Amino acid sequence: MPSMPTNISTPVPAAATDEPSHNAIEHLQRSEIYRDYQKAFETTTGLPLALRAAGSFQSPMHGSARANSFCKLMAKSNKTCAACLCLQQRVEQEAIFGAKTLQCESGLSETAVPIRVGTKVLGYLQTGQVLLQAPTPARFRAFSRKLTASGSMINLPALKVAYFKTRVLSARQYDSIVNLLSIFAQHLGSLSNQVLVQQATSEAPIITRARAYISEHYSEVLTLRSVAQAVHVSAFYFCKIFKHATGLTLTDYLARTRIESVKKMLLNPHLRISEAAYAAGFQSLSQFNRVFRRIEGEAPTLYRDRLHSSLAAISHTVGRAA
Repeated sequence: MPSMPTNISTPVPAAATDEPSHNAIEHLQRSEIYRDYQKAFETTTGLPLALRAAGSFQSPMHGSARANSFCKLMAKSNKTCAACLCLQQRVEQEAIFGAKTLQCESGLSETAVPIRVGTKVLGYLQTGQVLLQAPTPARFRAFSRKLTASGSMINLPALKVAYFKTRVLSARQYDSIVNLLSIFAQHLGSLSNQVLVQQATSEAPIITRARAYISEHYSEVLTLRSVAQAVHVSAFYFCKIFKHATGLTLTDYLARTRIESVKKMLLNPHLRISEAAYAAGFQSLSQFNRVFRRIEGEAPTLYRDRLHSSLAAISHTVGRAA
C-alpha cells in the first residue's frame, strides 16, 4: 500500500458539520465524471465502489449492485453490522495520509482512499469486500464459532455459501486496483471546487441564468442585488433560491468561481499570484489569501509550487516515454 508522504502537513478530516465539504462530496457523487468512473471501475474489477463524506460512518457499499453477498448477510445482524461500522471508522481514521486497507474478522479486506483538498480530507473512495487469501473450511469454522459465541442470529449455511463465493485477489492485483483509486482520488480533489461551482443538473432557469451572468462578470464588483437584478427577481427571493439550489451563499459561490479562475491563470509560471488575484476580481491580497486558503486548504504559493512540480513530473514522464 502507498506509504505516508513526508512532505505535507497533517491533513484534517472534514467535520460532520462542515457544510461546504459535504456539499462538495454530494456534488461529486452526482457528477458525470464520478458516475462514469464508478461504472467503469465496477465493470472492470467486479468490485463495489462508493464515495462518502468524511465522518459518515455508514456501510456505503451495501447499496451497490456489486456488493458482496457475504457482507450483505452480515449486515442483517445488529452485532455484526456494528462490527462493520467500527471497521469503517478505523479505516477512515487510518486513511488520512493515503490509501489504507484493513481486514475484518472474517478476513475480508476493505480500503478507503482519501480525497484531499490541500490539508483537508473531504471524503473517501471506498472499495473492497474481497479476500486476499483463498477461503478455507478451517477459517470459516473459526469465524463461525465467534459468530455463534457473540449471539449473532445469522443463517450459517447461507453465510458459508456466500463466504466461499467471495472474490479472491492476489495482493499484487489488489494493490494495482488501490493505486488506480488513489490517482482518481487526486483528480477528484482537484475538481471538487470546480464541480461545486459548475453543477447545474435540473436547476431552475433563474439559477442557470445567474450562473452564466456570474461566469461573465465575476471579475467585476458583484452584489446580491446586482445579480438579482440581472435575472429579474428580488434580492430576497434570489438569495433564498440560490442557496437552496447550490448549497452556497452568493458570496461563497462567487469566491469559489474567482478561485477557479486564479487556478487556471496560475498554469502560467510567469504570472504573479497578485496579478491573477486582481484579474479574478479580488479587491485585496489579504482577502484573496484568506479565501484561497479556506477553499483550497493551503496558501496560494504552496498550491502554485505543487502545481508546477506536478506538471514538470508529468512532462518528464511523457518525455521519457517518447
